[in-house]
Amino acid sequence: MEQLRTLMDTPEHPSHGVLSDRKSEFLGDACHVASLSDALRFVKATKNRHPKARHVAFAALVGGYAQPVAERMSDDGEPSGTAGKPILDTLRVTGLTDCVVCVTRYFGGILLGSGGLIRAYAGCASRALERAQMAELVEFQQYACDVAYSQLRSMNKLVEDHAGVQISAEYTDRVRLLMEVPTAGSVSFEMRIREVFNAGVKPLRLARVQRPVARRHVRDADNG
Repeated sequence: MEQLRTLMDTPEHPSHGVLSDRKSEFLGDACHVASLSDALRFVKATKNRHPKARHVAFAALVGGYAQPVAERMSDDGEPSGTAGKPILDTLRVTGLTDCVVCVTRYFGGILLGSGGLIRAYAGCASRALERAQMAELVEFQQYACDVAYSQLRSMNKLVEDHAGVQISAEYTDRVRLLMEVPTAGSVSFEMRIREVFNAGVKPLRLARVQRPVARRHVRDADNG
């Protein structure tokens, strides 16, 4: 089965693209999101950054594999079908999922017509995506685990060796860790924990989540 692709760019640091057409300026922003709710929050934040813009159109696409694909778009006051749909069509062509593209328009006083708007919104979305960092969407197994302070360095090394990430650490008399490891390497990860800690540390399996991962790190996880 073909690996799903997404973006590494985050809502805090999206990729950008700019297009000008007959004095109207179009600003494109694209990033990874985990849900349509996250996409709508990004759109709201974009509008807040551009209070004087005439329109902030967008399209978002999430899902695939174990969950159905869901889409959302908005023309934000542009003629129907001239803004959100061209952005969504651009996303569909790329084969990406779990991402959103906003295109902000500062009106220059000259009407572009339906065809001109479609070309401008699609073109700006394409420029934002061309500048984005592509990634593969990888399934991670989430774990909770308690370790002694003396065991923390060894546990962190195991997570790193399996291309995982530490999500949080709570320090009391012991250290309670929340970790995520690529599902493909989870069996090896659990086996190594038993070997290193002589079965004295027992990780608790929690949810499975999807994360964007650069291709180099995907290969590292597969080899783990």
